[in-house]
Amino acid sequence: MKLPELLAPAANLSVLKTAIRYGADAVYLGGESFGLRAGADNFSNEEIKEGIRFAHERGKKVYVTVNIFAHDRDLDGVRKYLKELNVIAPDALLIADPGIFSMAKEILTNGKTDIHISTQANNTNYEIFKFWHDLGASRVVGARELSLTEIKDIKAHIPSDLEMEIFVHGAMCISYSGRCLLSNYFTGRDANQGQCTHPCRWQYAVMEETRPGEYMPIEENDRGTFIFNSKDLNMVGHLDDLVDAGVDSLKIEGRMKTDLYVGTVVRAYRRALDDLAESPDRYKAHIPDYEAEIRECTYRQFTTGFFYGKPSDEAQIYDENTYEKGATYIGEIEEINDGFAKISQKNKFSVGETIEIMKPDGDNIPVRIDKLFNADREPVESAPHPKETIYFEVPPEAEPGDLLRRREMVVNL
Repeated sequence: MKLPELLAPAANLSVLKTAIRYGADAVYLGGESFGLRAGADNFSNEEIKEGIRFAHERGKKVYVTVNIFAHDRDLDGVRKYLKELNVIAPDALLIADPGIFSMAKEILTNGKTDIHISTQANNTNYEIFKFWHDLGASRVVGARELSLTEIKDIKAHIPSDLEMEIFVHGAMCISYSGRCLLSNYFTGRDANQGQCTHPCRWQYAVMEETRPGEYMPIEENDRGTFIFNSKDLNMVGHLDDLVDAGVDSLKIEGRMKTDLYVGTVVRAYRRALDDLAESPDRYKAHIPDYEAEIRECTYRQFTTGFFYGKPSDEAQIYDENTYEKGATYIGEIEEINDGFAKISQKNKFSVGETIEIMKPDGDNIPVRIDKLFNADREPVESAPHPKETIYFEVPPEAEPGDLLRRREMVVNL
């Protein structure tokens, strides 16, 4: 069985390395300008170079987003950035704007960097795919609004050397292919320029013009309603259908997500794909395990989106804007000396608690914290301050790069 590529997001260099360690075949990231996630940490050019080096040494790929819709004022900067990327030579650029595409075709002369067409370009039929292929694109990212039937039909009509990438996991947008104007309207921050404030997650009510301050809920609910708030996409239990449809790359959304989120989701999908390659029966038998693992990080409720037809009202979360959280991120093991791990902790943990070491191969190793030591190797009872250097004893199976988490009961944030 030919497995599709597993493509993971990277908010920063640490997340990139986590994604690759935990099973991603490729990662996509944004530079400091001209991508659609200005709120992410994003990468300097030097960090992009380091990310490419790390990935290529392990046989993996790096794609860089240049997927804003540019105004005239952006073009000089875009041209300069494309020239820099031509020297850096990532494996591909993700582009939506036809003008930027034309500039990239002119500037990318390194022979190493392909052009992929972003989902922002509203890629909903095979003629669109063929159009971009004729212009020189090697991959097109399908719109989130495509069904499996449409995906199969597109694959049947496009050249065999044109790849199709499809989103399979993560946040959904209420606007077509993510092209939203709400953020611009409410805050002046344009989602199509990389500055989305996510107003689709806000609470809304109706106010009659002559009665200011008198808010009426849109539904019979005393909390108002979250009419735009979609559930998260989750296709880990349907990978056999995606493989059968001929999808070339399975894309996880989340360029603002943490190491724990990316490591958890990537590990679950990696295991699912490998099990499917070994045996469809093995894959189907372990779907509950993949689903349970994905729920060990922060998520909304789940939906299969448009894959099996137009979503019903059950794909929205009308009554609340909450996340569910199965585990808290403690940190990543930076180094181990004489059986003691060094971490820069992300969230508080204390002596007496039990945490888990997440291994890339799927194992979860419980570790009871009997002693903690601060940066001066003084004993402490807890680690309350983010980024505090902490040392504690770990079992022999622990390795640098392993993620640490504490399992939680499901809570609302």
